[in-house]
Amino acid sequence: MNFAKPKQTFQDWFTQQWVILWGRKIIPEHNAWLMGPFGNLNGIGEDFIYQLAEKENLLVQRETKENGLLPSIQQLKLTDDELERLSIKVIQFYEKTARYSLQLNVNWNPFFKFFGVLVNKLFSKRINQLNIPTKAIADESALKSEIITLTDPKTNTLVYTIWFRTVKATGQVIYSGIYGTCTLPSGATCVKAVFPLPNGNATVIMNPRVEANGALTLDSSGKKFGDAGFYFCLNDAKGNYWSQFVRSFRDRLTIGEENEQLVAQQTLTLWHLRALTFTYKIGLKN
Repeated sequence: MNFAKPKQTFQDWFTQQWVILWGRKIIPEHNAWLMGPFGNLNGIGEDFIYQLAEKENLLVQRETKENGLLPSIQQLKLTDDELERLSIKVIQFYEKTARYSLQLNVNWNPFFKFFGVLVNKLFSKRINQLNIPTKAIADESALKSEIITLTDPKTNTLVYTIWFRTVKATGQVIYSGIYGTCTLPSGATCVKAVFPLPNGNATVIMNPRVEANGALTLDSSGKKFGDAGFYFCLNDAKGNYWSQFVRSFRDRLTIGEENEQLVAQQTLTLWHLRALTFTYKIGLKN
């Protein structure tokens, strides 16, 4: 019997033990497509970024308008037809994300809203990660969106790109995600977002697809381990690695143009039921 690390809060230990009991033991070298940084017990948020940089001898770069979630849209390995169809504004957003501000509206399914409040109270506020809003943040000046990069100072090679979103008035972290791409065992290229958690992380892997109207859809609707989808990963008390593929949880994001405005809609579903929808209006920062 394997166990989660004992010296942590009960709720963190319990959720990690669930992953161990129902997930699978993995070997990092054989699952490079899934691996990403693990969080610490003393919270995530901004401190984790500097701890990761110190651990791996990386240089933190902030307050720049030249960085994007992807260095180049070419990393998605879209077909020539898809690239031709893809909205130029969408390409510019992904390659220069730091130039843009976000106006966010949240629409919860009332059945799941209590669950969201509970998760925030038990986990999110304490660890400063994945604070899913339970009401709209309509004022774009209230939400700070920042791209933070970690680079190797010797080679100037980009190692991590972090999308760090906070509420300006309080500094509360909405989430801190490490973005990039990965190649699944099937050979498919996907967008990968890693959210560090205590002793592990939550990772969302999404298939890209270009719609007829030029919008980009990212979809995590996989069916099995090794597909696009939502994964928990962690270290146990003996240093073993574990992962759980959560098929019931799915994330779909579509970003495109609407009346010359760049907009995005992100829908999270659980057991095929809509849990909540994020609607973003995206514009250039002043």
